[in-house]
Amino acid sequence: MKILTHEQLEELRQFDTPTISNAIELFNIRLRTQGFMDPEIRCIIPYDKPIIGYAVTAKMSARKPPTSEQNKLLIKYYEKVKETPSPTISVIQDIDPSPIGSFWGDIQTSIHKALGCVGVITNGGVRDLDGVKEIGFRFFAGCVLVSHAYDHIEEINCPVNVGGLTVNPGDLLHADKHGVILIPHEIAPKLAEACRKVQSYEKVIIDGCRNKFDIGLEINELIRLRREMERLRDS
Repeated sequence: MKILTHEQLEELRQFDTPTISNAIELFNIRLRTQGFMDPEIRCIIPYDKPIIGYAVTAKMSARKPPTSEQNKLLIKYYEKVKETPSPTISVIQDIDPSPIGSFWGDIQTSIHKALGCVGVITNGGVRDLDGVKEIGFRFFAGCVLVSHAYDHIEEINCPVNVGGLTVNPGDLLHADKHGVILIPHEIAPKLAEACRKVQSYEKVIIDGCRNKFDIGLEINELIRLRREMERLRDS
């Protein structure tokens, strides 16, 4: 796994997830139905720019009080957040039958941001939305909850399944108001260039149609625009 530079990561933050998704398709390395989370994982507090970061993974539960060993595991989890190349994104699988307690609120987001984490992605719940919005921490979650119940970490540094996507420690994730997508490490250094290519060939259709809003677009002109877009895409 090659870690991207700060400049490379910031460059990828300039693109939204649909553009990232279209750009990944150009490399033909996975099916178009794979590599992103289901829409059950929602952006709870929308911001203009995406987040990008390396996954730190864990599983949590909140239905029963934690054991002393599980309390110690929390510190080991924090150590993983700290030692993983930043920026990090915490990816937490809630293993309860249905979410009842939120691991995420003012305290955990403050801790995580101080450790270099920019957001969380979880199939469980989040809370303290106003306070979290103030510090710019990102919530991608399955629901919003009232209580933390008996929240505790069950397992760390393991494969997790959130929103139908298996995420491994160190995976590179990109997330915004549209959803969450996994960027394969092998294409990550070349992805920004591919995103610019996507924007370039899509611009042919977008500009061509928008310039005809007032007078209307002829079908033969649409065919020409599509052929030009496909030529640029496949070049």
